[in-house]
Amino acid sequence: MEAFLDFVQANVAFAPYAFLGLLLLAGFNLPISEDLMLLTSALLAIKNPDMKYELFAGVYLGAYLSDLICYGFMGRFLGPKIFQIKFFSKMINQEKLDKINSFYSRFGVITLIVGRFIPFGVRNALFLTAGLGKMNALKFAISDFIACTVSSLFFFWLYFTYGESVIDIVKRGNMILFAVFAAAGLGWFIHKKVRKSGHSA
Repeated sequence: MEAFLDFVQANVAFAPYAFLGLLLLAGFNLPISEDLMLLTSALLAIKNPDMKYELFAGVYLGAYLSDLICYGFMGRFLGPKIFQIKFFSKMINQEKLDKINSFYSRFGVITLIVGRFIPFGVRNALFLTAGLGKMNALKFAISDFIACTVSSLFFFWLYFTYGESVIDIVKRGNMILFAVFAAAGLGWFIHKKVRKSGHSA
């Protein structure tokens, strides 16, 4: 982490563009962490307060456009063909997508808003599933714009205000949120199965 921070600090004028570019690549499901980009941009902003807004703009635009790429290109355009590409099939499988589809069926757009706070593996699967399911493009764009704005502002402010001292707290919070979200999805799935078996009896 320190080495990466030193590198971008030495090239801080280009850092917003670097964050933007890296996050655009994340939209194609490359393992680039949005959370790490937000943390790094905030830590850089602490050392370079005159570039605070540029650094936030780079990571925020990258995060939002990355979501649109994952939804539009990966989900809607490539569609189920994505599972024929070995690189992507290893990262996101049908089982994970089916589970996320159950969240959409139960919670609708709230899935996007809550899911925005859950790290990479779940987050990108949400956007991909929305594309595969042909969610209305405008609905997705507006919902994700709200979710991305809230989450990006919150985490940038958190890291800018408290620095690296809150990393462990954020990780624990992410784990708790994921567990609650998974439990809700499992509960809905069980309820649906029980209800279905009751109707067929």
